[in-house]
Amino acid sequence: MTALITRDELAAAIEAGSVTVVDALGGEYYAQQHLPGAVALVRADVDRLAPALLPDRDAAIVTYCSNPACPNSGQVAERLVALGYTDVRKYREGIEDWTGAGLRTETA
Repeated sequence: MTALITRDELAAAIEAGSVTVVDALGGEYYAQQHLPGAVALVRADVDRLAPALLPDRDAAIVTYCSNPACPNSGQVAERLVALGYTDVRKYREGIEDWTGAGLRTETA
């Protein structure tokens, strides 16, 4: 089970520049809106793209998708851990919670 991070903790980490945020929705969802600075990485591409997108296996990484019912963020997080990433957490509430709180997003 991947450790969780709260919205407030994630917002502070993004503001401090101390975390890499991974959007596990990808595609059009990522293009329409994503958390500030997030990189798109879907489960099918983790093995191939993670070494280039996330070269530091000890860096703080947070995955997210749309909401608690969405399995994508957990699947990406679990795969990253299996590949040797040591500080992976999941923002379970996802982008719906983030935007519901009125926090800033970006578009591709």
